Amino acid sequence: MSNPIKPNLKTDILPILLLIITGLASIYFYSVFPERIPVHWNMTGEIDGWGSKTFGAFMLPIVMLGLYLLFLVLPYLDPRKKNYKQFSQIYHGFKTLILLFMGIIYFIVGLNALGYSIAVGTWVPVLVGVLFIIIGSYLAKIKSNWFIGIRTPWTLSSEEVWNKTHRFGGKLFILGGLLMILTPVLPEELKAYLFIFIVLLVSLGSVGYSYFLYQKIGK
Repeated sequence: MSNPIKPNLKTDILPILLLIITGLASIYFYSVFPERIPVHWNMTGEIDGWGSKTFGAFMLPIVMLGLYLLFLVLPYLDPRKKNYKQFSQIYHGFKTLILLFMGIIYFIVGLNALGYSIAVGTWVPVLVGVLFIIIGSYLAKIKSNWFIGIRTPWTLSSEEVWNKTHRFGGKLFILGGLLMILTPVLPEELKAYLFIFIVLLVSLGSVGYSYFLYQKIGK
């Protein structure tokens, strides 16, 4: 099997650096973490989950490494691998973006465990919002495949439905990201409702639109 978008130093230098940095940080964090550290916060920024220092130091770097390897393997496995050449830069960009997002979250969690007061309830929604906006800006450039993008039975059955759904879905992601960035300034009782609304807007909106288009085109 050949890889349609073989990784090279230019495409993977940033992901590899992120993995090295978080790997080295995990060794340091393990040496200085207390035995029990916060690992999860609720929508209001309050700690609602604790874990061991081993879990806190190593879990996210291991997940990041697993995701990186998964990104390398997916083009080999996809029956529509020939399409990857048409969005190879976007694919490598998404790989770097997701690892960068997870790396930032890892350091926010780690520094909080060391006693630094970083407002998780403020920074995480903002980071998620920025992630959504960037993804939405490039979503329309992803070509039909089985692993990346808005994959429904209707987008996978029609290239026209795929393209139009991704243009529409990109706008929903951008709108959802802008709303997510507003989360920290909202009253505490509204934050959870806004989050649910954004998830429903992006997911059900994209799925519903792809079904509507498929039915319209089919008729």
